[in-house]
Amino acid sequence: MNSDVIVVGGGVIGLTTAIVLAESGRQVRVWCGQRAAESTSAVAGALWWPYRIEPEERAGAWSLVSLRVYTELAADLLESGVRLVDGLHAGARLDGFGPWTAQVAGITEGPEGVRARLPLIDMPAHLRWLEQRLEKAGGTIETRQVERLPDAPYVVNCTGTGARDLVPDPQVRSIRGQLVVVENPGIHDWYTSVEHAGEETTYFMPQPYGLLLGGTAQEDDWNPVPDPATATRIIERCARIRPEIANARVLAHRVGLRPARDSGVRVERELTPSGGVLVHNYGHGGAGVTVAWGCAEEAAALAAPSSAHPSR
Repeated sequence: MNSDVIVVGGGVIGLTTAIVLAESGRQVRVWCGQRAAESTSAVAGALWWPYRIEPEERAGAWSLVSLRVYTELAADLLESGVRLVDGLHAGARLDGFGPWTAQVAGITEGPEGVRARLPLIDMPAHLRWLEQRLEKAGGTIETRQVERLPDAPYVVNCTGTGARDLVPDPQVRSIRGQLVVVENPGIHDWYTSVEHAGEETTYFMPQPYGLLLGGTAQEDDWNPVPDPATATRIIERCARIRPEIANARVLAHRVGLRPARDSGVRVERELTPSGGVLVHNYGHGGAGVTVAWGCAEEAAALAAPSSAHPSR
């Protein structure tokens, strides 16, 4: 039986899915229009936390799988880019989240909000590490423009916003996130104060390459170009929390288009007209890093060969 798998998409969702498949013994090829370093995943603030993602119950379970993986990676001191960092979700309350919080070690609620020690991932470093791990497991990565999903025995669709045209799925939308990278003036903890109903958010994440400031959540905005006025407001909001940010030297401006989906994440298998198995794994919104490993395990299981789905 031919159990080769083509994974379409080379961001964090595609790479983690490909790794789970390759390490289970499958022959895996990743097709991607651009390498991970140029993907939306590379722009992510990458704090583990189920943010802007549905369905809530499944997202909580997926997130806990990823939490275990990231905690192990942080403890192993590998070059994975994963660290455990303390921080504050300002104004948050534990009863505002799902039951998954009971499995987050050390999480506490106080007058300021919810404090926790959580995985914070340096995404450029982590994506390089994921690519290397995949190649070590025998997988390959091919840079190629994919204009339609391939007709092959086993395909996993991890195309993010690209699924809007490739599936096609009109439920897929962009949630634009703009960020600013500044020299870190000595901040060691992360901070978030997210207004779920608005387009502007406030957070900062200490990364090895600088302090990452955010952000925005602009629905149906596909503009990949940073807006100077938006950047100014991001810095001003963050400086209200930590005044030393106001004078920090700006290093870079970034924009990422989060791949949201109206009815939530789609992890689902279907049979193609030619009898192939097509597994969808997209629509993760602002929590792709958070649910990556949980979704990868479920998608890989759905792509498993069986007598009911013979290859040709």
